[in-house]
Amino acid sequence: MSELVRYQTQQGVAIIGVNNPPVNALGPGVPEGILAGIEKAREDEGVRAVVLIGEGRTFIAGADIKQLALMAAGKVSRGAGLRPLLSAIEALSKPVVCAIHGTALGGGLEIAMACHYRIANAGARVGQPEVKIGIIPGAEGTQRLPRLTGIAAAAELCATGRMVPAPEALKLGIVDALTQEDLLETSIQFAQERAASAEPPRKTSALDEKLGTDQALTDALDQLKKGIARKARGLKAPFRAIEAVTSAAQLPFSEGCEKEAELFDACLRSPEAQGLMHVFFGERAITKIPDLPPDLKPTPVQSAAVVGAGTMGGGIAMSYINAGIPVVLKEVDQASLDKGLDIIRHNYAASVKRGKFTEEQVEKRLALITPTLSYEDIARADIVVEAVFENLELKRKVFREIDAVAKPTAILASNTSTLDIGQIADATQRPQSVIGNHFFSPANIMKLLEIVRGPKTSPQTIVTCMALAKTLRKVGVLVGNCFGFVGNRMFNPYTNESQFLVEEGASVAQVDQTLYEFGWAMGPLAVLDLAGNDVGWRIHQEVKDQIPPEKRQPLMTDYLYEEKRWGQKTGKGWYQYEPKRRQGNPDPEFEAVIRQHAQDAGIPQRDIPSQEILDRTLLALVNEGAKILEEGIAIRSSDIDIIYIYGYGFPAHRGGPMHYADHLGLNRVYERVQQFETELGPYWKPARLLKELAQQNRTFQDHDRRLNP
Repeated sequence: MSELVRYQTQQGVAIIGVNNPPVNALGPGVPEGILAGIEKAREDEGVRAVVLIGEGRTFIAGADIKQLALMAAGKVSRGAGLRPLLSAIEALSKPVVCAIHGTALGGGLEIAMACHYRIANAGARVGQPEVKIGIIPGAEGTQRLPRLTGIAAAAELCATGRMVPAPEALKLGIVDALTQEDLLETSIQFAQERAASAEPPRKTSALDEKLGTDQALTDALDQLKKGIARKARGLKAPFRAIEAVTSAAQLPFSEGCEKEAELFDACLRSPEAQGLMHVFFGERAITKIPDLPPDLKPTPVQSAAVVGAGTMGGGIAMSYINAGIPVVLKEVDQASLDKGLDIIRHNYAASVKRGKFTEEQVEKRLALITPTLSYEDIARADIVVEAVFENLELKRKVFREIDAVAKPTAILASNTSTLDIGQIADATQRPQSVIGNHFFSPANIMKLLEIVRGPKTSPQTIVTCMALAKTLRKVGVLVGNCFGFVGNRMFNPYTNESQFLVEEGASVAQVDQTLYEFGWAMGPLAVLDLAGNDVGWRIHQEVKDQIPPEKRQPLMTDYLYEEKRWGQKTGKGWYQYEPKRRQGNPDPEFEAVIRQHAQDAGIPQRDIPSQEILDRTLLALVNEGAKILEEGIAIRSSDIDIIYIYGYGFPAHRGGPMHYADHLGLNRVYERVQQFETELGPYWKPARLLKELAQQNRTFQDHDRRLNP
């Protein structure tokens, strides 16, 4: 037996314990160790039954994703996978009981289902989440699960990747019993009882009674597919999972397994799987910050203050109280404070209506807010977050006031989305404690937190904010200090290019629909209406004097502001909006105004193909991202991808803009950017890093590996 899998016997029962912390992933050596234990139990005449259990905090949380990525890249052979192990478990004449605590996910659940019986701790969860990395269960999961739950439930679980709590798993038939007692002792007792019975061990592969089909099943699968088409636009793995599950009712078990393997291999080689695995690894890479001491511990944050109770400030306060951290919420006058509190209450009321929270849970959260008009009340907060109007002088004034009362150990964070953290920090006597915490709207919902390192921000402040992001259930990404940081700096050329395309003849709806069909959550012009065209105008005022006069700028910025076409908030922007509706309608009159502005500016009108819309908007993102990388504003290209997926709605299955460029091939990207420079002007000049990588036939991912060789 290997150190990854331990074997012992107790009261005639062999106990096979998986010991591959932290999550007992099925890395190299684990399946082989379990198989060796099964064979040892088969040969041991003193063993009458087997219990398979995970040591530590969980059973088996799934496959080793690194191995799957290597397999997808053709660097390791898939071989037979887990199937020899599953066959050996099921073929054992002695009953095998799987004891589940923590999670049994992916391959972990597939191993559990090959066991003859399953007992779960009451707090356990099970699931087949493979679709979340673009694949389907590949070790008989799509064939065993429907034999336990029926086709409809198995299809839903495999197509959505939903994790099932133990009580539901019992009801569905995935597990045979729950226990509140000691899991190992209960499982040993159960195994002894099964060994003492005259019945042979139950084989999941032979349980065909739940595989019937009827019109109700057909209707249920149709509804499932429609839901997936809405929620998982562009994804193929969920539909392949349904196909594999339904094959269980059409084919014998062994042939169904071959069908599953065929579909699994197709998924594994797909750009979808490559993109989603890239995101998986990218999320884990963001915590690795090369120049911070590895043993530096974060300072505990047990209280917070938020200055500004507007849309962003209220959402930030909700993020803290949802994490159980009390908040002092500061405003300049009672009317503004009352308005902010009313919005928070309204947001929670909507969550209660949707069933997300109970009234009691909401009251407990609201009790964590201390409203105030006085700076003195923020004096004991561990972190103070400024969330006022996006104006540099106003923010510097607020930071001077915060600095005068905040305790010496407090972190002072700005929610600025674009402004210089260094200039804000210099308004205080403690620039080492000043950092950007750029939340995304709505702050209580959006997962991204852009953590902006100022020129003097201390390592302790950075480490604390990175840890705090996890506490707030955010994806925290550390970025450098420049106008717009990473997210908004890249978003500017992306949205500018979308406006240029409209000026040249594309319709507003055509641009947005093209990007939506690519997979974005919203088109760029609809996003501008959501964020507020007045906000964009004000940000532009902060930097317009720094923009070279020859650099092309959108024509409609001032018109949208002056005509109060600010977007959803005023009922009109790039689109028209009906009351209480977020979906905009095309506005022919505004399109005519755009055409007139274009004519006055001497811009010829033409039909613009969808591919040009994609190339100009997406490659504008990529080229700016390459500049950000070469300047060191982002640590890795995958950090940029994570920012764009979690903060801007870039389709996750495409891996983010930089991964998308790698997939296209940087040679092709560089050539296209050069073409745009020739046709459209010098603002399209290729980034130096893009040119270098293209000429060396390398990728942005190759560039990242300098940090993690």
